[in-house]
Amino acid sequence: MTSDFQIIKVLAEELNMRKAAERLFLSQPALSLRLQTMEKDWNAKLFLRSQKGLTPTPAGELVIEFANNMIQQREDLMESIQSLSSKVHGTLKIACASIVGQNWLPKVLKDFVQTYPEAKISLLTGWSSEIVRSIYDGEAHIGIVRGQTDWKGSKTHLFRDTLYLVDKEMTSIDDVLTTEKPFIQFKSDSNYYQEIQLWWQKHFSTNPKRQIIVDQIETCKQMAVNGIGYAILPSITLTGQEDVHKIPLTNQEEQFELTRDTWLIGYDASFELPQVEAFVKIVNKHAEKFQ
Repeated sequence: MTSDFQIIKVLAEELNMRKAAERLFLSQPALSLRLQTMEKDWNAKLFLRSQKGLTPTPAGELVIEFANNMIQQREDLMESIQSLSSKVHGTLKIACASIVGQNWLPKVLKDFVQTYPEAKISLLTGWSSEIVRSIYDGEAHIGIVRGQTDWKGSKTHLFRDTLYLVDKEMTSIDDVLTTEKPFIQFKSDSNYYQEIQLWWQKHFSTNPKRQIIVDQIETCKQMAVNGIGYAILPSITLTGQEDVHKIPLTNQEEQFELTRDTWLIGYDASFELPQVEAFVKIVNKHAEKFQ
């Protein structure tokens, strides 16, 4: 059905009932009835009729201007809505494990903002348990977590990195039995700390001679790189520029190296959002390079 605004616009352009009716695909009686109804709604005469045609009244001029503005605003809005299908807008809410947020995610986000400059980013970092909770609470669309995570929704494996014993001097795992340096450990609420403890117990019958516990993995790394002690670090934290020995951890039978997995999690509905869908494509591209 033709809108009142469109009828007013055409009447103002034609200033002739017959020509306006033809453009609007209406009969003249029908158009005349619509005009009478609009004049009642506005409680004012909008056009004066004469043999020469239609003449807008002062009130009619105001309504014509209003009608044209509303039509233009609607067209602008429709263009904006249509552009959403070809452009990525909105805010992308990410919750990411701190270690990934510090060492891997920045390159991904750089690629994302360069590709989709009109999108906004909200980033939370923390322990994996905090990431899961932020998704449950609706604070994030998607999460990037480490290790084994109890998540029942969509869960995609991104990459796997190796665990290394890192030290300035030691070249063998067995050297930890004779060194006087402390074992520097990163402790969080994840199962990472427990996994390291379990590995140690399977390989050695005694505890480390000396230990230092820190709550930031970057602190752990810097202390090892500066020769204060030795540490066990995942490869995601190592750039290859560090002047240290890297000894891969293996299982008790020495058959395979110990690794740490990174996962992308979220609810199915979130992955349908355009900004999330675009981000996931870039994430997968970077994850393939990391393999």
